[in-house]
Amino acid sequence: MDVEAFVSVHQPQWDRLAYLTRRQRRLSGAEAEELVVLYQRVGTHLAALRAAGADPVSIGRLSGLIADARGAVTGAQAPVWRDISKYFLVSFPAALYASRRWWLTIGLLFYLVTAWAAWRVLAHPEVMDSIATPGQIKQLVEHDFESYYSENPAQDFALRVWINNATISAAVLALGILLIPSVFILWDNALNLGLSAGLMIGHDKGGLFFGLITPHGLLELTAVFVATAAGLRLGWSWVVPGPRTRMQSVAQTGRATVGMAIGLAAVLLVTGLIEAFVTPFLPVAVRVTIGILAELAFFTYVWTLGRRAYRQGEYGDIDAADREATAPVSA
Repeated sequence: MDVEAFVSVHQPQWDRLAYLTRRQRRLSGAEAEELVVLYQRVGTHLAALRAAGADPVSIGRLSGLIADARGAVTGAQAPVWRDISKYFLVSFPAALYASRRWWLTIGLLFYLVTAWAAWRVLAHPEVMDSIATPGQIKQLVEHDFESYYSENPAQDFALRVWINNATISAAVLALGILLIPSVFILWDNALNLGLSAGLMIGHDKGGLFFGLITPHGLLELTAVFVATAAGLRLGWSWVVPGPRTRMQSVAQTGRATVGMAIGLAAVLLVTGLIEAFVTPFLPVAVRVTIGILAELAFFTYVWTLGRRAYRQGEYGDIDAADREATAPVSA
């Protein structure tokens, strides 16, 4: 076989296949059929060139064209980076926005309990005496609370904080199906935070307390509220499934809940970095500003990308094509 003549005769078909492959997302019905036919035909051309002992460059070029066309014909999976970008730009913010009433309400109740616990310590000295001995309280407010942020290397501290916060978030998220355990964990954390605030404020260390807590605490607690809300929504979907069956309700909410875990881990990583690399080293005004900006950035993320995706029908679940079929229900 004359390889050069063969290439010359069939080159227009190869060029046409390359063109259709590049336009795979914008093909008409006739062009899609043509793509399949050319893909099969060019595959036989490649086999003929190999049998004729054509040069490796020509064979390699045609092999690459066949591989690209196969992806277009068979619907190859999208690149990983595209899935990641869709998750953080669509799925995760949509899930946050869909559950906004839950985590905003939980956050409000948390801060009310925290404020109540701090008030109890300040208004009733006997409560303070029941927490610890005067010597232990003095050690906490004058040394331990502040040194906690700088007594370990920053990178080790960041990792430890991240693991600790991720563990708490995972616990309230996973236990949400049982409802009560998540509420108990959040209640316990609100009381502990309130007691610490009361002790610090009661010893004229309120400025130090808020200067150390605010930079990372605003966003960190928000992430915990979101995790708690996701878990409680999962449990509530079993109690009140709505128009769906209980299994459908739990499956749909559960997929969105599990999907939020990755995004929350990323948020908590940011708070861990702030706590380890910002809080111990920067002036109070600067680090507090960074904490407030981080919190505002999160809310902007939810109310821009999240609201837009939610209005387009996204709520953090997998693609509609991958979901189970559901039976129609009456209104």
